Amino acid sequence: MSSSSVLIHERIVQAEGFLVSDMGGEKVMMSIQSGKYFNLGRSGGEIWELLAAPTTLDEIVNRLCREYEIEREACMNQVASFLKQLAEQGLIVNAGA
Repeated sequence: MSSSSVLIHERIVQAEGFLVSDMGGEKVMMSIQSGKYFNLGRSGGEIWELLAAPTTLDEIVNRLCREYEIEREACMNQVASFLKQLAEQGLIVNAGA
């Protein structure tokens, strides 16, 4: 998967090799390989949970828009930016066709 963008219908999923813990409602992760820590926060943690099974940017945005009063375009932009960061850090991978 290109880390430069996450296509709206591209199926993505959590990458393997991370220890994940819930600390006060925030997801904190550590790469088993590098020992690097990541704090995804509350919203990021919720998105991380949605990525446990292959899903798309569009599906994540639809879910968040149903659960919260948020404008779809703003949600799409924020989630796309977050997923780009996850991809750049190797936290998500393309789930394939």
